[in-house]
Amino acid sequence: MSPEHFSGAGIGSYFGVPEAAVLEVVPVESAVFYAAKLTKTLGGGQFQEARIPTSDAYLLMIYLEDALHADIDRYGTRTAVNSYRRGLICLIDLFDGAAFELHSDLRALALVLPKALLLEIARISTFTRNSKLICKRRHPDEVLSNLATALVSLFDASGLVLPALLKSMALAVCAHLLHDYCDKFMCNGVSPSSLSVEQEKAAKEYMIENLGRELSVVEISSATGLSPNHFTREFRRATGITPYQWLMKIRIDHAKDLLPTSAHSLKDIATECGFTDQSHFTKVFARETGSTPAAWRHRKTH
Repeated sequence: MSPEHFSGAGIGSYFGVPEAAVLEVVPVESAVFYAAKLTKTLGGGQFQEARIPTSDAYLLMIYLEDALHADIDRYGTRTAVNSYRRGLICLIDLFDGAAFELHSDLRALALVLPKALLLEIARISTFTRNSKLICKRRHPDEVLSNLATALVSLFDASGLVLPALLKSMALAVCAHLLHDYCDKFMCNGVSPSSLSVEQEKAAKEYMIENLGRELSVVEISSATGLSPNHFTREFRRATGITPYQWLMKIRIDHAKDLLPTSAHSLKDIATECGFTDQSHFTKVFARETGSTPAAWRHRKTH
């Protein structure tokens, strides 16, 4: 299913609960905020897959009760079954879709946040113009947990007060995400630079989209329309680091997310994150984090 055909209004059907109540509102201009109240009951020993198609949106899961599920990566590999305690959140970019294997009852809020909505809010924000978020899994967030409690109450609210309340809640959720989960590496302006915010964004997004392969500065600079030398100089002025250093940071961040959640070998993770080989991966990871990838995985899963 292509992004333009995906609608947050049907998010419950992907979890096997097509009857799930869904609230929707347009908080700013035209993009729609969706909130679904998911209640799925599984019998003992049963499990169910939930596969969500690609979309130009983020999925925010807020767990209202403890749950158990495994993640399924884009290669079809399942992670170990993890515990998602009440109050934890998962923020997922649906660029490649998402898939889970439920191993327990599920009671959660599923919020579908179109990237167009976050862009609309960022444009009027007083603290950021960046609408790109850093995704998190099994992450504690007291603010979103409290907002989820308030959102749940709206499913029983009267029709007269619901639109205004829901709009306020949607704005609160998105503002919190933009404030606390905004990709800090997407912020232009460390020092005076002729590199525009749009050019910096284009270069960084090109690196992110091609993270798993070798990249040259010629390729990256082409996304900005600048010569390689000019681009490298101005990128460093704008961000305080070189394009290569920024790319390594993003690769390490991606590896940090994969290590505790993916069943792939260290060699496969090294390849997916764009490192030359496992040895190069281990060397760079240890330099940046003070820990080997194997030790990081062990610490985060025990």
